Amino acid sequence: MTWNSTMSSGYSSLEEDSEEYFFTARTSFFKKPSGKITESKDVEKEKELRTELSREEIRLRIERYNSLTRDHLKMTLGPSGVYTGFIKVQMELRRPVTVRGAQRGAAGTMTREAFYLPRGVTNTLHISSNNTVKQVIVALLNKFTVADNPAKYALYKRYCREEQVYVCKLADGEQPLFLRLVAGPDLDTLSFVLREQQTGEVVWEAFSIPELRNFLRILDKEEREQREAIVHRYEAYRQRLQEAMSELQAPPQRN
Repeated sequence: MTWNSTMSSGYSSLEEDSEEYFFTARTSFFKKPSGKITESKDVEKEKELRTELSREEIRLRIERYNSLTRDHLKMTLGPSGVYTGFIKVQMELRRPVTVRGAQRGAAGTMTREAFYLPRGVTNTLHISSNNTVKQVIVALLNKFTVADNPAKYALYKRYCREEQVYVCKLADGEQPLFLRLVAGPDLDTLSFVLREQQTGEVVWEAFSIPELRNFLRILDKEEREQREAIVHRYEAYRQRLQEAMSELQAPPQRN
């Protein structure tokens, strides 16, 4: 079962110091090079740069950013020095997610189902410079009504350097909008990707029993479909082989 992308339209908004999020996400589909995951010292450099930038320097950077952006997703500097803007996050989830359903079960509890989110779907978030990576992850999961623990996911930045694509995991306390401001609006220079945590092996203990049952149902369905496809393919081969043998065994026609 796959996620229906038509359920998303508009924008997601993540307001500063807000516990309730208002989500109306605009999605788009495109493919990017997967790159390679690497550890980077850029995070420390960006932290130092963030502490060194004055309000005037931030204002000048925002003006330059707004002059370069081509999709009208501009940044705005507030009187307190906090600025707001937009980031785009590409969803690259390989495992199914558990989604809160709109219907209630027999016990009155909300139903949950497992879905595969389409690879490459991109969500546009409106955030502030104070919003952290952890808050962005929570906002994305809330947008898609995902009931999974946010700790299962991580936000990565994808960037190009010397014609090589790198992917670097961001710390929970990093501020994505600042990274967007420093890099500029070009998505080839910097883009954000949501993925599962790179744990090497799946920690099944982190999933609930309903989640595990949903995964089993999905695997059973995929196994059944693969088996049916194999049977159908070999039945077609059998039929073609029998037709070829019949042609060889048939007596030659006389003129």
